[in-house]
Amino acid sequence: MQPLLALGETLHPEWYELFVTQPYNPAAKVPAISEIKRYWKKINAALAEKFAAMSSAQWFEKHNAVSAEDFIAEPHRNKLNVIINRTNHLEYHRGQLILLKD
Repeated sequence: MQPLLALGETLHPEWYELFVTQPYNPAAKVPAISEIKRYWKKINAALAEKFAAMSSAQWFEKHNAVSAEDFIAEPHRNKLNVIINRTNHLEYHRGQLILLKD
């Protein structure tokens, strides 16, 4: 998310294939939950720090996956919209996890 929002490089590119490119690979070696939680907290802390430093105007700037020309036509394709969509996606998965509790 950091490169998409022009906040820096990906903190753990080694996990991109496992969780983004091929998330349903049954042969994949998934890290221990404790390791995932540790990295999750580290990444969230880095993002929170960078988000806190952003001005209101910066949230409405284009993100890096949209061209300048497309952004003129579709200004809703901004950094804030990325966060809203990613949050909704996360909540979708949270709902899935709740169904596992029983």
